[in-house]
Amino acid sequence: MIKLSDYIVKLLEENGVDTVFLVTGGGAMHLNDSFGASDRIRKVFGHHEQGCAIAAEGYARTTGEMAVVNVTTGPGGLNTLTGVMGQWTDSVPVLYISGQVRYDTTVESQKGRLDIRQLGDQEVDIISVVSPLTKFAATIKDPKDVRWTVEKAIYEAKSGRPGPVWVDVPHNIQSAMVDEAGLMGFEPETVTSSDLLEEKVRQAIVMLSEAKRPIVVCGRGTRISGTIEPLQAFCLEHHIPVVTTINNFDAIPDEFPEYAGRIGTVGQRAGNFCLQNADLVLFMGTRNNIRQISYTWKYFCRAAKKIAVEIDYAELRKPFLTYDLPIHADLADFMPLFVAMARMATLPDWTEWSEWCQERRRRFPVVTEEQMSSSHLNPYHFAHELTKLLGEDALVVTGNGTASLCMFQSGIVKPGQRVLINSGCASMGYDIPASIGMAVASGRDTICLSGDGSFQMNLQEMATIAYNRLPVKIFYLDNNGYASIRQTQDNFFHRRYGIGPENGIGFPDTAKLAEAYGIKHFVIEGKERMVDVMKKVLRHEGPALCHVHLDPEHIFEPKLSSEKKTDGRLVSKPLEDMYPFLPRKVLKENMIIDLAPED
Repeated sequence: MIKLSDYIVKLLEENGVDTVFLVTGGGAMHLNDSFGASDRIRKVFGHHEQGCAIAAEGYARTTGEMAVVNVTTGPGGLNTLTGVMGQWTDSVPVLYISGQVRYDTTVESQKGRLDIRQLGDQEVDIISVVSPLTKFAATIKDPKDVRWTVEKAIYEAKSGRPGPVWVDVPHNIQSAMVDEAGLMGFEPETVTSSDLLEEKVRQAIVMLSEAKRPIVVCGRGTRISGTIEPLQAFCLEHHIPVVTTINNFDAIPDEFPEYAGRIGTVGQRAGNFCLQNADLVLFMGTRNNIRQISYTWKYFCRAAKKIAVEIDYAELRKPFLTYDLPIHADLADFMPLFVAMARMATLPDWTEWSEWCQERRRRFPVVTEEQMSSSHLNPYHFAHELTKLLGEDALVVTGNGTASLCMFQSGIVKPGQRVLINSGCASMGYDIPASIGMAVASGRDTICLSGDGSFQMNLQEMATIAYNRLPVKIFYLDNNGYASIRQTQDNFFHRRYGIGPENGIGFPDTAKLAEAYGIKHFVIEGKERMVDVMKKVLRHEGPALCHVHLDPEHIFEPKLSSEKKTDGRLVSKPLEDMYPFLPRKVLKENMIIDLAPED
């Protein structure tokens, strides 16, 4: 016989789990003890469950494996929800194991008899809360169900489109004794291969052979499926340009010969020009969210036939985007067939189109002279210079807002680098805990770009970095508050509230914070010594916090924006027509297809 909580930990060990992120609590006391006693699983204790949840995401994204989080009942589980949402939208496999009150003191145990809000101490029906954000969520009500439930959760987290799963374990179930030999396991249904995929691939090859200006959109599905390298080889062999998305822009290095830029409403001009002028677009593992295609989706790739390979069938049926050839398949199955059939086919020479795309990159550099010559340090200039210094195996995490946008638009990606961004939830406070997960997973220096607003959201995890001596180099991007919201308020209301010290929100002295945590502190106050200080931070052994003073009035650009006409009308723009708006003559010079009507 074995205690059930011990059995769960043993089962996780047998499934290759070697790390758990947790905050201890009375409702999870047996689970905490069992994880603690394991000599095969590393314990990373955090100070807040949200921090643990996001650290687990950083770990899972870095390793490509499922991460595990252990929290207690009530607020312990509820505090993870921001992390769970980000993993749900961005397809990250994380297994949550929560403690719960005794089952006979749960509201669920009284269903049909008593309509009550809470019965047990600190109790919440966590399964009802997390079910919309997880692939599988269940409470173990009978000790005999433990093996089936945990194995089912592991399978769901990893299979198909990955995502978070949740297992809730009541206190009396945690401590129950079970006979391993009598436990029923989970057996997934056998998936049979279909000839339909082969036929779809043939159709895709025919469409490709008829194209004059094909382009590939490389989404996060290529990372999950392990198909980045064959996709690169395919594009290189056939001279097909490739663009990347914000959730996967580390997949294609800037030096890659067919790389044509980054796309989206806050993408690069060059990438959007190349995408919008294509006559065939192959969407590889990207869900084409609103941030990527914009609210003027009727003009998105308007002159192109669209092929989408997507493992989540629902993503192929979204109402605002119609694909000419939707292919419901795993890229791991699709790519070998596609590459093989492409080699057997007679395909056009797309060298001229490829060169046209490279010319857009030359015409529209990611950092402008104006940004580099600004009297204050511009964040685009900062991100560009920092990434110049990073090695080919560098690990980077960005928060959201200035940190992510400037890195996405002006950062240089080199071969082998990883850059983590959560784009679906895009929460402030992502940066510090995600860098913890990345550093734990890799054991190597991790660069963390954190805005001054985002930094405050999970500041407590600085203690986790310091205690574990994790080699996280935090660049604290100080633009005097919430830069994104400042620009929104300026554009729509022409007055400011709650975005900086002058209107309601203050920020701490980072030197004193660093001293309190025992972390080395650096300062970048302008452009003159910026690179020298960056080098010192990167050479420093152990954790570091570098306060970077940025231009507080910088503008995010280029970005998609509406144009206000002289008659007061607001005109929405297609993806290629980004603010600051180019002269119409210049826009036309960079469009092969007709300009979109202004409606």
